[in-house]
Amino acid sequence: MKKVIWKLANVMCGTLFMAMAVNFVYEPMSMVTGGISGLAIAIKKMVSGYIPGGIPVWLTNISLNIPIFIWAYFKKGKGFLGYTFFANVCFSFFLLVLPVSTIEQKDYFLSAIIGGGLTGAGLGLVFAAGYSTGGTDLLSSILHSYLKSYSVASILFVLDAMIILAGALTFGIYATVYAVLAVFLTTWIMDNILSGLKVGKQIWIISENYQEISRKIIGQANRGVTCLEGKGMFSGDSKKVLLCVVGKRQIPSIVQIVRTQDPSAFVIIQDAREVMGEGFGKMDF
Repeated sequence: MKKVIWKLANVMCGTLFMAMAVNFVYEPMSMVTGGISGLAIAIKKMVSGYIPGGIPVWLTNISLNIPIFIWAYFKKGKGFLGYTFFANVCFSFFLLVLPVSTIEQKDYFLSAIIGGGLTGAGLGLVFAAGYSTGGTDLLSSILHSYLKSYSVASILFVLDAMIILAGALTFGIYATVYAVLAVFLTTWIMDNILSGLKVGKQIWIISENYQEISRKIIGQANRGVTCLEGKGMFSGDSKKVLLCVVGKRQIPSIVQIVRTQDPSAFVIIQDAREVMGEGFGKMDF
């Protein structure tokens, strides 16, 4: 029960952040960042000459999603749609109840930062709960059933690129450039939420002096070390490979230990996402 409540809270908070980005930033700043909501912003501008005030973004968003949901129902089944439908209803509801801001002094850079931050946090919370907001995400999944030679990500990229292009033709290239910046920030924040904000470093060390290096790392840096068996494919010689996962702040001390013990050691340092286990539960990276 607690898990269900946590998921629902995540979805509601996430869709609220996304709606805030649309109504407080993207719509008043004429920034189209892709997705059905971005297309709705462009459509509102296109029809404003025929319909006073244009069509509300929330109405276009839910109207365009209805045929997508119907298509997905027959293609994927109702079990596939439950979570997506709930998230989309929440998103459309918040688009309806939140006022659209009027921004007099337009700062596109600051708008891209705020909008990208809100959208990235919102999508991260929604996806972390196992939900989806539908729209182009759902549409790309459906189209993948017909275009199996293309990945869902590739189809999604094309769909969103077409919507951003429509935004450029409607509002001009200036706003579009900052919209693209907001998309990059959205992706970065969303990825960090989904993959974990605690990012450590994994260090691979190949050295003949592996015993002394491992002893120093364990004794001085208080980090565990795993010794793996390796083989040089050029020489055919057996090699000992040390693997150590550390926090970012410990990298200089580990590197110094290796250099002191074996200046010719081969070292690789990589990101390690969502580090869990003994010694990393409350570690400050």
